[in-house]
Amino acid sequence: MDLFNYSRRETSEVNVGATPLGGSNPIRIQSMTNTSTMDTEGCVEQAKRIVDAGGEYVRLTTQGVREAENLMNINVALRSQGYMVPLVADVHFNPKVADVAALYAEKVRINPGNYVDSARTFKKLEYTDEEYEREIQKIRDRFVPFLNICKENHTAIRIGVNHGSLSDRIMSRYGDTPEGMVESCMEFLRICVDEHFTDVVISIKASNTVVMVKTVRLLVHVMEQEGMSFPLHLGVTEAGDGEDGRIKSALGIGALLSDGLGDTIRVSLSEAPEAEIPVARKLVDYIIRRENHPYIPGKEAPGFDYLSPVRRVTKAVRNIGGDQLPVVLSARLDDKQTYDPHFIPDYVYTGHRLPATFQDGVQYIVDADVWQGVPNTWPAFKGDQLPFVSTCSAPMKFLFITYMGLDDEAIACLKYHPEIVLVAQSNHPNRLGEFRALAHQLTCEGLGNPLVFFQHYAENEAEDFQIKSAADMGALIFDGLCDGIFLFNQGSLPHEVVDATAFGILQAGRLRTSKTEYISCPGCGRTLYDLEKTIARIKAATAHLKGLKIGIMGCIVNGPGEMADADYGYVGAGRGKISLYKGKTCIEKNIPEEHAVERLLEFIEQDCKG
Repeated sequence: MDLFNYSRRETSEVNVGATPLGGSNPIRIQSMTNTSTMDTEGCVEQAKRIVDAGGEYVRLTTQGVREAENLMNINVALRSQGYMVPLVADVHFNPKVADVAALYAEKVRINPGNYVDSARTFKKLEYTDEEYEREIQKIRDRFVPFLNICKENHTAIRIGVNHGSLSDRIMSRYGDTPEGMVESCMEFLRICVDEHFTDVVISIKASNTVVMVKTVRLLVHVMEQEGMSFPLHLGVTEAGDGEDGRIKSALGIGALLSDGLGDTIRVSLSEAPEAEIPVARKLVDYIIRRENHPYIPGKEAPGFDYLSPVRRVTKAVRNIGGDQLPVVLSARLDDKQTYDPHFIPDYVYTGHRLPATFQDGVQYIVDADVWQGVPNTWPAFKGDQLPFVSTCSAPMKFLFITYMGLDDEAIACLKYHPEIVLVAQSNHPNRLGEFRALAHQLTCEGLGNPLVFFQHYAENEAEDFQIKSAADMGALIFDGLCDGIFLFNQGSLPHEVVDATAFGILQAGRLRTSKTEYISCPGCGRTLYDLEKTIARIKAATAHLKGLKIGIMGCIVNGPGEMADADYGYVGAGRGKISLYKGKTCIEKNIPEEHAVERLLEFIEQDCKG
């Protein structure tokens, strides 16, 4: 893979009804209904709204044979109204349901974690190699008849691995690791290859963006080693709602799309399904603008591991670089020195003017020719000012630099001045490629100066700004290259939105925590309570608890697993019943829904006092 130049990964084409994906087809957009699949009219109306918003596939949960059979009625009703969208059946726990769904849906999603293996219980199991192979044979014996049904009915399948529902068998042998997730998928893919079944799409998802990106990268590598080119479905599970859901989804999905990976995507928001489609569309359209960009002659640094990257080694300059948390830089080039007290930048650039007032806790960056040693400020140099760097006595300096500006003179300057923090700039259509090239060239030259990425926009809508900036930062964060982020917007958005987005990106990338994190699913026909209202209630009561992670799950499918690193969990256990978790441990079962939020808050309050 070329780290510096964008091109889409070559994949095989998969026929999904009349809307194929992979190959030379465009990146497809999809969503999932959250109505009961037995509610034909409700599903049809929701599917129509998804399609009208631009969705190209509609997925429906099929927890039982009755739901699978009702797909026929939903399919017929949609076709009679002129909607030819392919339907995707979502199956967990019961392979018989998959057999039935294959008769009525254009694609069936199965979950390797619970297709044949028992539901996850977090038990440690011991297998000899022979016993383990017999378990694989059980999968083959059950999976091959399903593939035959799909062949006969021209039904595609998605092998959909979720971090939250790995089987105890996989967990016992591989642990809770990307390698385990990949092997869970490969066990099924190898059977597909043996049976010459090619209408296969793959997804590997997690709510943790670091896990999700690392695992998809590894999966593609393993598939290439085994001569496979199946297309990919991308998504971040339990991304949440509002700005958090958009930022987390754009960060994870965008990082992979930027490397040419991904043939269909779903942005999983805890909102109405049709609300997901415009977000997905904006993300895809933004990334594919990079096609046919001017060539970037980057050189990969020795020792860089794309599959398991570690943070680039830098020398700390005050609180930037080294082992320090990535910093947030912002700009105040006007007189509007307003700040959100929850998201105050570490450094504020004021350009060619000294700030009129100084915000507590903020350091200021000003152009070098007006700096003059003013307390609480630091000088910034542009590329043409390199000769003056040595004349400045500041113990920390900032240098705005481009990849092409990293010439011999700049390299020599940086070798003598480890106190310089670099602020990377680019106007290239593939900004990511140039930023990567700059970071790798620094490593090749043995330079350990910290690196902050300057990302500039001209957006008037917060959603557009959040999607684009998160997508641009994704791969840089997951590659371990980010010592700081500097978002600059020339549109009409308030400074506070820009600052909050920067902190949101770092939190979504698991680099720096600045607020409560909510791991909430998008809901489906399995959801057992009013998800959106419940999320709003929990957020309103806990938003002040910085650093706390709370999982809010509609049902048990991914519940305890996907929120395994959450501090607390709220999971639908039955109609009108909720179970509460602390970590992976259930602390109270089957609480009436009307009392569950209060009980959750009581547990949190008790622990905070204790």
